[in-house]
Amino acid sequence: MGVLDGVWHFLNFFGAAWGMAIVAATLAKLMWWRDLRGVAWLRLAVWAAASSSAVLVAGLAWTGRDGKMVTHGAMVLACAVSLWGVGWAGRRS
Repeated sequence: MGVLDGVWHFLNFFGAAWGMAIVAATLAKLMWWRDLRGVAWLRLAVWAAASSSAVLVAGLAWTGRDGKMVTHGAMVLACAVSLWGVGWAGRRS
């Protein structure tokens, strides 16, 4: 495998996590724009991408394979929890 193939493997492995983080952060900012007015979109996206990427790596280590449904389910859960944690946790109503 060449260098370019390695780069493509890396990007495709994390592509699902990063794509979901971008979409989830955008939808959260659109749906709850009043509540998330003080939270930057980039902060939401970075935290969602980081947690989703960590779950993908843990799922690969645990199952030994990429693309298992349990890993993708855990990735969705981690993305949602990180968006909640960054956007709403610790705030007083």
